[in-house]
Amino acid sequence: MPKNPNVKRVMVIGSGPIVIGQAAEFDYAGTQACRSLKEEGVEVILVNSNPATIMTDRDIADKVYIEPLTVKMLEQIIQKEKPDSILPTLGGQAGLNLGMELEESGFLAAQGVKLLGTTAATIRNAEGRQEFKDLMERIGEPCAASLVVETVQDGIDFTNTIGYPVVLRPAYTLGGSGGGIAHNQVELEEILENGLRLSRVGQVLVERCIAGWKEIEYEVMRDGAGNCITVCNMENIDPVGVHTGDSIVVAPSQTLSDKEYQMLRSSALHIIDELQITGGCNVQFALHPTSFEYCVIEVNPRVSRSSALASKATGYPIAKVAAKIALGYTLDEIKNAITGKTYASFEPALDYCVVKIPRLPFDKFITAKRTLTTQMKATGEVMSICNNFEGALMKAIRSLEQHVDCLRSYDFTALSREELLERLAVVDDQRIFVIAQALREGIDYQTIHEITQIDIWFIDKIAVLVEMEQALEGTRTAEQTQSQGAMSEQEPRQAQPHPQRELTVELLREAKRLEFPDQVIARLTGRSEAQIRQMRYDNGIEAVYKMVDTCAAEFAAATPYYYSVFGGENEAVGDKDRKKVLVLGSGPIRIGQGIEFDYCSVHATWAFSRAGYETIIVNNNPETVSTDFDIADKLYFEPLTPEDVESIVRLERPDGAVVQFGGQTAIKLTESLMKMGVPILGTQAQDVDAAEDRELFDKILEQTGIPRAAGGTVYTAQEAKEVANRLGYPVLVRPSYVLGGQGMQIAISDQEIEEFMEIINRIAQDHPILVDKYLQGKEVEVDAVCDGTDILIPGIMEHIERTGVHSGDSISVYPAHTIGRLVRDKIAEYTRRLAMALHVKGLINIQFIAIGEDVYVIEVNPRSSRTVPYISKVTGIPIVDLATEVILGKTIRELGYKPGLQPEADYYAIKMPVFSNEKIRGAEISLGPEMKSTGECLGVAREFHEALYKAFLGAGIDLPRHRNMIITVKDADKGEAIEIGRRFERLGYTIYATRSTAAALNEAGVKARKVNKISQESPTVMDLILGHRIDLVIDTPTQGRDKHRDGFLIRRTAIETGVYCITALDTARALVTSLENAGRELSLVDIAAL
Repeated sequence: MPKNPNVKRVMVIGSGPIVIGQAAEFDYAGTQACRSLKEEGVEVILVNSNPATIMTDRDIADKVYIEPLTVKMLEQIIQKEKPDSILPTLGGQAGLNLGMELEESGFLAAQGVKLLGTTAATIRNAEGRQEFKDLMERIGEPCAASLVVETVQDGIDFTNTIGYPVVLRPAYTLGGSGGGIAHNQVELEEILENGLRLSRVGQVLVERCIAGWKEIEYEVMRDGAGNCITVCNMENIDPVGVHTGDSIVVAPSQTLSDKEYQMLRSSALHIIDELQITGGCNVQFALHPTSFEYCVIEVNPRVSRSSALASKATGYPIAKVAAKIALGYTLDEIKNAITGKTYASFEPALDYCVVKIPRLPFDKFITAKRTLTTQMKATGEVMSICNNFEGALMKAIRSLEQHVDCLRSYDFTALSREELLERLAVVDDQRIFVIAQALREGIDYQTIHEITQIDIWFIDKIAVLVEMEQALEGTRTAEQTQSQGAMSEQEPRQAQPHPQRELTVELLREAKRLEFPDQVIARLTGRSEAQIRQMRYDNGIEAVYKMVDTCAAEFAAATPYYYSVFGGENEAVGDKDRKKVLVLGSGPIRIGQGIEFDYCSVHATWAFSRAGYETIIVNNNPETVSTDFDIADKLYFEPLTPEDVESIVRLERPDGAVVQFGGQTAIKLTESLMKMGVPILGTQAQDVDAAEDRELFDKILEQTGIPRAAGGTVYTAQEAKEVANRLGYPVLVRPSYVLGGQGMQIAISDQEIEEFMEIINRIAQDHPILVDKYLQGKEVEVDAVCDGTDILIPGIMEHIERTGVHSGDSISVYPAHTIGRLVRDKIAEYTRRLAMALHVKGLINIQFIAIGEDVYVIEVNPRSSRTVPYISKVTGIPIVDLATEVILGKTIRELGYKPGLQPEADYYAIKMPVFSNEKIRGAEISLGPEMKSTGECLGVAREFHEALYKAFLGAGIDLPRHRNMIITVKDADKGEAIEIGRRFERLGYTIYATRSTAAALNEAGVKARKVNKISQESPTVMDLILGHRIDLVIDTPTQGRDKHRDGFLIRRTAIETGVYCITALDTARALVTSLENAGRELSLVDIAAL
């Protein structure tokens, strides 16, 4: 049927800040949907609280409200903008829940607003645990024995009838939040209590545990006329019991028989049809490994996390098609954008294999439990494509950027056979590496399968890779083995399994077909990487590129989207009819390098396209806009390693590469690109190095007359202690060339220096470690564009938390409201001097400390930064686009801007960090110089206090609730805590405090009830938190990282029971300021109109 003529103004609800379980996939889906709606002439009103994404750009929608995602705010926007419809199924669980609340309250009906796409009744049937269970029983689709419970006791009673273990799934949550597997009553009570709290409707499904069954997903589409197709099916390598977001996933499924595949496909289509879903839908199944028994796990009646993976795996743009269906189109009316000939009613066909590996944050949270369960922990993911599973797995491993490049990257050689068997039973992110070691030790497939429940087909494929390692290692000479010690430090020596033989062309060709990188082949064979590369080139062993075309080459693709294989014909043509630019993406999303860099890559690509360049993106992240099929002229879905990029360079011969927009991932490829003969566009490599190299940078600061904290460069703990004692404690210890403050710590003693250096040096350091005197002051930050002569500074951002808290974890205020004209002028002048001295062409980010009227430099990054999207949106100055124009030769004046610091806005924009601490069990949550936040939201208003309140609200902090709080602070903070306590007391809060904090508060006239420490008799501080009547915990940690200290346990318990926990007094002061100004009608700001 044609488009619905009554749909003219649509409000799209976004997914809010990026958290574990709801990440960039929804930004990608929402962006694609908004563009799809605008293609149809529909006016789009977007509401999303996340400033870091492409989705909240003024070009994506007609009206853009970066406002807190609360029912009240949405009601205000609906009353102001008067949309005829809202689309809630593209904003993840956040969007869906808000749409349902608006519908159920009767507000949409009262305003004459329709829910587009899937109806409220359908959403209730899929999301409500009891409704879904009833529907499945009615249509004859099997579910595991289960009961929806609303109290802990009901859960205990039901579990006693079906037996342990049980799976717990809260209703209306995302990323498995609050869920888990309970093996006994203690675990059951703990998980149930948390799950009931997190569920929007206070329901948890208690379900027979089918851990060990295969987990299979189907991504399906249905239109309003009842046409249904399956877009893609996917199989988890891990059996049921690991959240699909944390599992290695392969598409299409590899181990199903045709009968099993068709059985589950028919079931998925049956379910989507019965639910009357309109648009995209994700169905998860558990399949018994040896019988044809299956269970429906759950149905997501919206675009899901897997939709992005399925879209990128097949080339079928699910969100785009879902948006068209919501307007009334049927699948056979929507053109396939990849082929331009077929229609969306054609099911995609894959003639290749796709592997997704999660990017888990254990490098950031070294104290966290690495075990994987039904609650998601991954912050991002990588995807790879190859014509064989082994090759796709190898490509995905090296895409992770976690110092792994093959199945030997973790060393388990010290484990005995018994220890290995025990280690196989541990479900964590290193499991495939343990399986590989078990195979090297001769443990048979069946034993491994019985312990892990991983299908024998996958074990056999891992064995193929192990056999290739052994074959390559067998080509070593005795001299090579002795001189090289067999492997590098990361690659432990293995027993030589074969008699020594030569490295033949055939063996090399097979190793490359399995996607062994040259550096791994070199390590295994005892040769140099250059020798391996030359041998490949001499024998014509080079990567060729195949096209993702949605239809297994049955129709030509109009959109060049490529992946590499070794062997076969090359489908990518390196034609040269116009200038080419290579844009290097930022790889998987991880803490410290998030979606902001994808925003920068996309804007740079669009700017190069406008300038007439042919644009080529290289990236491996399936969640992001940069890897959408129509962003660049060509997309290479490849690992971001020197070898993989060189293969593309040899084919495409680009006129230049741009690395300053892709975060540290792209910057690290600079030297390799120069060796390949590719010109670096913008700031040159030696100038980027000068900003990171301590001695070179100190000379530049001396020449420019800019002060910085005293410090030194070291490699060993002994050198670090010498520098620290010369400077005097406290000192800041950090590796160079990292993002998100990785490995950065404040040390107050020699013992802590030793501890931190040991952690940093677990990974071999190519660059020195920096030890600086720690200065405490006000931290301010600028992003600027430099054209070689002039600079443009959109604005100065001021951090609410004083120095010592990573800038990504600080509340950031624009315009900087507490610094005077003299300091502002100094910052602008220092930025100009540094940009000139570093010969910056493009973007530069500088962080300063202001102490009184003195300004010191903390660090300089001559590249895009995390704050670029935020400052671009709130000032209306598109600095990535301007930086790209500058790189192409334009000047700031030619672009219509007056150089220098731009006039301040007449409103405040406050960026609030958002954390996912409750998802990472055992992680330290206290703020420090290493970044821990996963996302951010924005509060914009004419008044500072309102903007601050909106920022807290956007981060999900909606207080007061119970008006009870706990304060426990270290001695040095007690003076400041008194004033904060007094202000909370005025707001009607009852304050509980541990002994010494309570004494300090009461002495100052702030009434505080003393509560016992954890080790003392009840009631203790822990009992209070577990009573679920506490709004807030303020706990400033003492130095030291002992996981058994009271402070650590208090912070973890608070987070895991949903209590907001503050670890910096500046944040507490900001919160009480915002609460003092709460309760007023909030204003609305359309970012697109600024």
